[in-house]
Amino acid sequence: MDNKPQAPHLQRGISTEQLACEHLQASGLHLLHQNYRLKMGEIDLIMRDGIIIVFVEVRYRKTARYGGALLSIDPRKQARIIRTAQHYLQYRAPNAQARFDVVAVEGDNQLNWIKNAFEAG
Repeated sequence: MDNKPQAPHLQRGISTEQLACEHLQASGLHLLHQNYRLKMGEIDLIMRDGIIIVFVEVRYRKTARYGGALLSIDPRKQARIIRTAQHYLQYRAPNAQARFDVVAVEGDNQLNWIKNAFEAG
């Protein structure tokens, strides 16, 4: 068993994802998977909003300098999320509607939830 303490940036990432998950659940979404990982990429949260499967990228930045949390999700990162989501849908929910949301957290837990932040193309 590995009981080494986690690096502060990893601890912050976990607490930020938990904050985002709790916010989305309080808004009526239901958690399906957390940290869904494949070789091609990872999706922080997979949730259900009614009949829609929602793939959520959670980003934290201490400050808005250099564009902040939202702008840190570049086209390459979006493409990895989309490929991973397509795999998920193909094998777990082939007929489901989907959307891609972003929860951007900056500073002292200032949360911004952007629905339909990007599209699969």
